[in-house]
This record gives sequence, C-alpha cells and structure tokens, in this order.
Amino acid sequence: MSEAKFFAIEPKLEDYWRAIILFGRNVASYKFALAKSLLELAPSGKTVITLEDLAEPYSRYITEHLKLAETQTTSLSSRFLDACSSFNAGEISKAKLIDNTVRLGFGNVIDAFHNLSSGETPVRFFTDERKGAARGIILTDELYELLQIAHAGNLPSEVEARWRLVESAWDLKIPSKLISYDSTQELLFAVNDLRRRINVTSARDALNGYQKGKCFYSFANISIISGSENLADVDHFFPYRLFDDIPNINGVWNLVLASKECNRGENGKFDRLVDTKYLERLYNRNEFLITSHHPLRQTLMHQTGGTEKQRRQFLQSIYTIAQLKLGTGKSDGWKAPFEYLATF
Repeated sequence: MSEAKFFAIEPKLEDYWRAIILFGRNVASYKFALAKSLLELAPSGKTVITLEDLAEPYSRYITEHLKLAETQTTSLSSRFLDACSSFNAGEISKAKLIDNTVRLGFGNVIDAFHNLSSGETPVRFFTDERKGAARGIILTDELYELLQIAHAGNLPSEVEARWRLVESAWDLKIPSKLISYDSTQELLFAVNDLRRRINVTSARDALNGYQKGKCFYSFANISIISGSENLADVDHFFPYRLFDDIPNINGVWNLVLASKECNRGENGKFDRLVDTKYLERLYNRNEFLITSHHPLRQTLMHQTGGTEKQRRQFLQSIYTIAQLKLGTGKSDGWKAPFEYLATF
C-alpha cells in the first residue's frame, strides 16, 4: 500500500498537503522548515516571496530545532547546517546567517517539496521562480485556500510533530520498540542509551494528520489546539482496562483520536469494545502510519507485524481476546451515534 490509499476517498486540498508532510522520504529536515515557513508567510498576503524573505523564518526554524536535536540530516556534512550551528554558538550574525541561507539553504528542498514516492502531487502550494525576476517562489491560490479550511490551525502542529519524530529518530538512533506513549501526559516518548525518557511530541499532533483531522469514529472535525472546544481525546481503541491481556496496549497502533462526544459523551464509547466494522478503519489508519517512514513505520511494524497479512491477523486476534475478556458478542460492540461521510 502506498500514499495512494490516503487519496482514495475524494482527496481534499489538505490531503495533498498532509501527504507531502507525512509520506515523503526524509534525508534532511529542510522540508519541514519550508512547510512551517510557508504557513507563516502566507497570511501576510504576499504572493512573491524572495529567497531573502524566505530565509528568515526558514533559518529560524532550523536553528531552533538544532537546539533540540543536533542531527537534522542523514548526510555526513552540510555547510548550511554548519552556518546555523555557528549562529547558535554566537559565532556569526543574523545577517550572515540569512546570507548563508540564501546561498546554501534551499538546495534541493524547493525542487523536491511536492515529491512523493508515486511522483509529484497534482496540487502545488508554490512555484519555483528562483531563475526568474522574483528570485524566489510564488505562492499559489491553493496555499491561501488551504489556510481557509476549518481546521487549518492544526497544520503547523502536525508539521512540528512530524519533524520532532524524524529528528529524534536520527539523533537518538531510536530502535522501533522504544517509541512509546505516556497516557498521563499524552506524549510520545523515546528512551535514550542512558534509559532516560525523552518526550518527543504530543500524541494528538503526531496522529491527527493520518486521520485527516477527523474523529476516528464519527469523522467529525477535531482540533489538536489546546483550549479548543472540539479538542480531540486520545482514545485506546481496545480499552485500557485490558492492559494485562493485550500486548503493547499503549502502542501507537491502539491509539486513535476521537471527539469528546464519541469518547465520553452521553452515548460515548468510554471503555467499551467497539463494533467489528471499526477494525478495518483501524487497519487503514495504521497502514497510513506504516506507509510513512521512520520512526512510526518501524514502531507499527514492530508492534503489529511485518506484512499486511500479519497485521490483519494481529488485529483480529486482539479483537477475539477482547471479546472473551469483556464478554461482548460480535453484534454488541459500541457504534458512534452519528457518522459523517467517510474520509479514510
């Protein structure tokens, strides 16, 4: 399965954006810095963005992340990252950093931003005009339209979460088994060589893009922004009360985002077993994660199986265990009281 399945149900503008962020292969973190810069610059209303304009937020995001994780590329060396590190160390000025960013920072990232394994996305959020009079990029109508969607505010957090997962995997050399979930803080964390926990990112932020910003059960719009009225709950698909019976119940494979109404509303799921129809949906969501690249891909395969057949068998076997433990028949599982049109 490829990112094509992510587009299988009436792809929307935000699906193309999320595919770029979630499914592209990463050899450096520059794509994430460029994505965050686009989301920052577009609200200004400017269409033509010179490389000098782009260099300020772009280099700022890179330098901020270098403070979190020294490894921002799989390459052995980078003159641009060296300049960013020199700025952080106080060895060069902001003006010198901007100059180095214009000369060295954009390399292939502008060319490759819209690339997926299956080819370039049919929707572009900017055009490359570095060789033209603009000496930069031109933002497209699609980028401005993206900012008008109902849950556009989720997008920066999704980019940041993806970036944190990738750079943490590179920096800590995380084995797949060490990506875990803290249900108290609702964070994904890793364990370093000294057996210390390193908080990586919010589980909400990491999972939301793969659910296309929708409740897992009802497909209602959800938010990942703290304080929002429709802030998503992080739900254990198989109830946490089965902790002693189900392996890796805190694993990413068993975590879904749900609306408050579905998770704990008047007719909510709470700690009940769901109807079997949701198994296929969980499988599809997990395949989106697996189709993306390290570390969530490796985490999911470690937790649920190396092949599609094994992963289907895993979910079915876990469902059978849950039925036996909870005394629930196939037709007795919880269903959402309402459901919008499916999006995945």
